[in-house]
Amino acid sequence: MRELSRVPDTVRELQSRIRQMQSTKLEVRTLPTLPALADLLPGGGLRVGASYSVQGSASLAMALMAGPAASGAWCGVVGMPEFGAEAAAGLGIDLNRVVLVPRPGEQWLAVTGAIADALTVIVVKPSGRVTETAASRLSARLRQREAVLIALGPWPQAEARLSVSEGRWGGIGDGHGYLAGRQVTVTVSGAGNGRQLSRRIWMPDSALQVREDGTVRSGVGSSLASRAS
Repeated sequence: MRELSRVPDTVRELQSRIRQMQSTKLEVRTLPTLPALADLLPGGGLRVGASYSVQGSASLAMALMAGPAASGAWCGVVGMPEFGAEAAAGLGIDLNRVVLVPRPGEQWLAVTGAIADALTVIVVKPSGRVTETAASRLSARLRQREAVLIALGPWPQAEARLSVSEGRWGGIGDGHGYLAGRQVTVTVSGAGNGRQLSRRIWMPDSALQVREDGTVRSGVGSSLASRAS
């Protein structure tokens, strides 16, 4: 009878442990991103195992990478010889934790898959069309390794698609003054639906940081604006 009386306590203890494990697992499955972008992304961050498509803005791709990088994640940049190391460092990206493959040639997809085995976030600029089959194979590897892919351009099965529009520089007066920051509108559409969220942000501000400058606007549309990068 003494042992039986302890059963409810044991069950409650096990339930508590299970809830803690589930909570930890859910937290691990989302990587933090910059606060200015978090509210725009499904789940409030970058979902591990997922791919994201950024239309025409290398700066936005770097901003997405900056959050995980600031948390200590190792990152890779593939197919971007124009990668701005100084700008990346200004966003808080530790260059000692960045692997650069600027010119992978025709093997860019194989290189991307290979470094996904070791790195947490990979930014890639595709040099060719990506098929649904190739995207599915890479997605399986991303899920297995709990990594995230950010593609600069179209990408099949993307978790979300992001674009930049309505860019405007500040700090310039009537023919004089210095550039003090750039305001843009970032628009995000989730996979599988036409719903969009937009936010006006500084990218960058006068301190070379990415921060919000306005409220989130929601809407429905079939495509993303991509008038400026």
